[in-house]
Amino acid sequence: MVAYGLGDAGTGLAATQLGFYLFPFFTGTAGLPAVFAGSLLMVIKVWDAFNDPLIGWMSDHTQTRWGPRLPWMIGAAAPLGISLAAMWWVPPGGIAQKTTYYVLMSVLLMTAYTGVNLPFAALSTELTEDTFIRTRLNAARFTGSILAGLSGLIVAAKLLTTGVNGYLLMGRVTGIIATFVTLISCWGLAPFAKKARRPIEKQEPFKKQIKRILSNKIFLQVITLYLLLWCGLQLMQTVSLIYLEQVIHIPTKLAKWIPIPFQLSALLGLQFWSLYSNKYGRISALFKGGMIWIIACLLAMLLPALSPSIEVASFLELNSINGLKIFVLITTILLVGFGASTAYLIPWSLLPDAIDADPEKPAGVYTAWMVLIQKVGIGLSVQLLGLLLTFAGYKSSINCSEIIECIDQPLTAQLSIRVCMGLIPAVLVAIGLLTMRRWTDTHNPLTKTNS
Repeated sequence: MVAYGLGDAGTGLAATQLGFYLFPFFTGTAGLPAVFAGSLLMVIKVWDAFNDPLIGWMSDHTQTRWGPRLPWMIGAAAPLGISLAAMWWVPPGGIAQKTTYYVLMSVLLMTAYTGVNLPFAALSTELTEDTFIRTRLNAARFTGSILAGLSGLIVAAKLLTTGVNGYLLMGRVTGIIATFVTLISCWGLAPFAKKARRPIEKQEPFKKQIKRILSNKIFLQVITLYLLLWCGLQLMQTVSLIYLEQVIHIPTKLAKWIPIPFQLSALLGLQFWSLYSNKYGRISALFKGGMIWIIACLLAMLLPALSPSIEVASFLELNSINGLKIFVLITTILLVGFGASTAYLIPWSLLPDAIDADPEKPAGVYTAWMVLIQKVGIGLSVQLLGLLLTFAGYKSSINCSEIIECIDQPLTAQLSIRVCMGLIPAVLVAIGLLTMRRWTDTHNPLTKTNS
């Protein structure tokens, strides 16, 4: 469990920092227009999705004494750390030169990311066939991911006070962490990976893969849920910092710390929903967590802004208006994290049901397609964010470390940010819950019968 939890720490760290900081970095430090920043985020996700089926197929057909998965994780560990560090450098030149550099670096980063993450994710199905242990493995996985993301947010909050140099130093520190935790995970998993179930060795054309996926109705239901939940979560992560700084008017130095309650709440929620789902069923956990998430999203959209030019010390005074606003904001963030933790746990705990429904059980193929469709959807959602903000008149800047002080966004842009932070994610989560209303949880302990 510990080794498997560490396996997603490196990629979880990368995903958290990219999700929270890359869009503000592009628009507030690299000086890219919002539409270019959104397009770059889409390129990252689309390329990540494109290489998923290829690496999933190659992983399924890799033969070593340690199984098919670990060699990929070991080989991609160092490239993941190096490219993650390089992603936070601002190259000289204009928008065209910077965009070209970030596209090339994104391709390298996402290839390494997939080389670690996809084979690792397939292991949860192959290490055991026990549903309870699979759920606990995924809980351990996302516990490691959230803890790593939390450490990444703390590193960022400490270092992002020196502009461009802060981003560079953050990238180097997190790159080293990502590489080493991945290698430690491989060392711990090696004895178990040797004995894990192997995929059936069979050449399968691309068209047959498509046919296999489309004929598996359980998988289509799971991937629809995953797509909707993660599009909502990614949209909130991407827009969260500019929401805090430019809409709610949280000072920049304090805003860097506010995502940390989200990570802590998500970590707590992950443990709670894992235990809850094993007792009452995964779908029950999904619906209860999803409703909490929807309510919190709508609250986030309606929260009032703080008074301008306030002192940080006044945030601690609950008897003041700003103190009460901060209290409600933090409470809302905690609710978002607690409810959104179901997006980490439930779809991945349902995926083995879909894989088991296929007689050949090609875990790598199904894992790859699940991640592919998710990432295409996320890529389109962040592209939509860039377009919405551009049409709303969103302003970018170069080396703007104190965004709240040097960028005054128009009301139309602020309204678009609120909609992306609250209404759109709430609608996506609600649709996701509707798609699962007829799911029969065959592993619900309350409905199990003895055989």
